[in-house]
Amino acid sequence: MSDETACVATPSQTAGPFFHLGLRPQPSGRAGERIRVLVRVTDGDGRPVDDALIEWWHAAETEENSGPAPDSQVAAFARLPTRDDGTCELETVRPGRTPDGQARHINVCLFARGLLRQLHTRIYFAGDPALESDAVLSLVPEHRRTTLLARPDPAVPGRWLFDVRLQEPHETVFFDI
Repeated sequence: MSDETACVATPSQTAGPFFHLGLRPQPSGRAGERIRVLVRVTDGDGRPVDDALIEWWHAAETEENSGPAPDSQVAAFARLPTRDDGTCELETVRPGRTPDGQARHINVCLFARGLLRQLHTRIYFAGDPALESDAVLSLVPEHRRTTLLARPDPAVPGRWLFDVRLQEPHETVFFDI
């Protein structure tokens, strides 16, 4: 291979693991309450998945506190790779509620080795009173809803912890969209 040859995916590499190449943080420049969300991705044996890519996006908060601003659809968008310990951390503003009354949440799309299709889930925030009336969350069996809840980090104020478990009895709920 010469030095002039560009990196090109071979047929055996089209599903990864090359997600980390060329990624840069894309922080939200919006005003609002700043939060951090630490996500940990583990496989069926509980081992960290160190080469996953997590794509995030969430609704903007309007001044009226009622949902996304009409001309801005998305408040924050980022693609972050997991580290050796299977974690990545998003710094953003607190998500807004949607016009149809859904609870504050972050949409997540997960890419990882061995997955031929990405997985979709949501991160809701424990303690949000709107969880009870969220139409999407109500579709999830009650005993599985906790897999979609981020919890406050007792050691770091303003940070939330969320686990993505790809398999096992407490597997994260994934949506078929």
